[in-house]
Amino acid sequence: MSLEDFKIISKLGSGTFSEVFKVTRNSDGKEYALKKVVMEPLSVKERQNALNEVRILASIKHPSIIGYKEAFIDSGKFLCIVMDFASDGDLFQKITSFRKNKLTFSEE
Repeated sequence: MSLEDFKIISKLGSGTFSEVFKVTRNSDGKEYALKKVVMEPLSVKERQNALNEVRILASIKHPSIIGYKEAFIDSGKFLCIVMDFASDGDLFQKITSFRKNKLTFSEE
């Protein structure tokens, strides 16, 4: 697996060492979120933390948590984590929107 197996649709966000993209997988046309972590500038500890993130995501299966699909190293430089794409945004975006509109979440 490599980044060439995906078509980037848009950038969803970025952090110090990573970017998240909305992508389509070429083989099946399905949409995913792909987190691309630049590994080169990371310390050994930071690299371990990135790999631990993959292990944690792979071990969690819950309807309220974004699903992990796969991870791979691309070009020896990038750790790529493929996850389900949340078309309605993430929890932070929902909370912000609800607060702005003075709405509350139902218990359900």
